[in-house]
Amino acid sequence: MPYHVRLMRREDIAQVTDIDREAFPSLWPPTNYRHELENRMAHYMVAVDESKTTEAPPVYNVPEKGLTGLLARIRRLFNHHRFFPEESAVSNEYVAGFAGFWIMAEEAHVVSISVREAYRHQGIGELLLISLIDLAIELEARLITLEVRVSNTIAQNLYRKYGFVQVGVRRGYYTDNKEDGVLMTADNIGAASFRAQVEQLKKAHAKKWGMVLSRVSR
Repeated sequence: MPYHVRLMRREDIAQVTDIDREAFPSLWPPTNYRHELENRMAHYMVAVDESKTTEAPPVYNVPEKGLTGLLARIRRLFNHHRFFPEESAVSNEYVAGFAGFWIMAEEAHVVSISVREAYRHQGIGELLLISLIDLAIELEARLITLEVRVSNTIAQNLYRKYGFVQVGVRRGYYTDNKEDGVLMTADNIGAASFRAQVEQLKKAHAKKWGMVLSRVSR
């Protein structure tokens, strides 16, 4: 399947917000992903479906006279969004899912792994988890933690597969229905044994789903 994972960009915010609302419709308040991109502790990634694009946004003609025209020409000359970040570039890449964590000291705490409903059970959530683990190791985190609903045994089994173990329960953690959250941790993720296990699982995932992880930078 033609998917790749990359760091989230400003132009992904609308799609990521839609996926968040679909996955967690009753959780409040919603996450402000614009602020998350400006948060140095936060790191988010998106899984892109290379076979599909979003509808192209309308293109507006910019007058070429006077100060407005001069600014338009400067933007084109100096790569628009590098010098004019508020007018962010528009991407037509289709985001199938996203994931992110906050990193504090040596801990990477996963805050979300979400996939569009139409793309679930196709290995994308696992692909995003692999990407988060790789990034946490790259950022020299020592452990990864996360919470998962007590009722979500499918996700718990996936996390156990990647070396996470239950270390506690957060009572009434989820605000929508007061469901308990299972606290899970993968420790010593920089160890050679842990990394070797992840590499084996990564190869098995690629063989099963036909996906090759190719994370690219922002």
